[in-house]
Amino acid sequence: MVFNMPELPEVETSRLGILPHLKHQTIQEIIIRQPKLRWPIDLDICLAHGQKIIDIKRRAKYLLLQLESGWIVIHLGMSGSLRILLADKPAEKHDHVDLVLQNGVTLRYTDPRRFGAWLWTPFLEWLPQLSKLGPEPLSDEFDEHYLYRMTQSRKVPIKTLIMDNHVVVGVGNIYASESLFMAKILPMRLANTLTKKEVRALVNAIKTVLDASIKQGGTTLKDFLQSDGKPGYFVQQLKVYGRSNEACFDCGSVIESKVIAQRNTFYCPHCQH
Repeated sequence: MVFNMPELPEVETSRLGILPHLKHQTIQEIIIRQPKLRWPIDLDICLAHGQKIIDIKRRAKYLLLQLESGWIVIHLGMSGSLRILLADKPAEKHDHVDLVLQNGVTLRYTDPRRFGAWLWTPFLEWLPQLSKLGPEPLSDEFDEHYLYRMTQSRKVPIKTLIMDNHVVVGVGNIYASESLFMAKILPMRLANTLTKKEVRALVNAIKTVLDASIKQGGTTLKDFLQSDGKPGYFVQQLKVYGRSNEACFDCGSVIESKVIAQRNTFYCPHCQH
């Protein structure tokens, strides 16, 4: 099976899905069935027992559970998903972690490939995984002035640049292709050749595409499901991703694909320049 890594909209959809069930609730216990994930689960995570969940935030593709005296940080990896269970449902093969609340709700983490993570830290600034990250793409900090500065000295394909988490977080493969199509920019164009007008169009496209995907619950291709088990519906709005050799919706030309930085990239050779 081919797995598609949950990207920012899928992670944000998961956050919104679990938030009303977990916020202000007290953790009864954490059941760890498989500690060997991308990074071994630190047993200090058991310090979360008895603590109240103050809030659930997101940084890049990390979910941040803010507790009274620490943070649980979750990454879904390549194939991870979260489900809310309202009953004592038996665990299955790839159900690795349960966060059991005193109100009877369980947050269950499933991850067939085990590339995800459950981390514990007293302070977020202590966590190396969150250091050196670029701005959030939907924030005011990520604007045309910022991205234009980033492009000026970079002789790399623009798709590679916007997928660099040091430049901007959360613009994964699907949304990079879709954003570049909306902005009418070829993904293999060198970043330092973009004009200010093109950069402005790209920033607006990234924000528009990500916001639309979040509203549709993310993109389900092979494996992503929301926390309630429903699929994400943004796949129905994809213009170029996964459509190699099909007709462009805008001009009728054949959508082409090219490997850029080891990722399949889809584009219209007529609409994009």
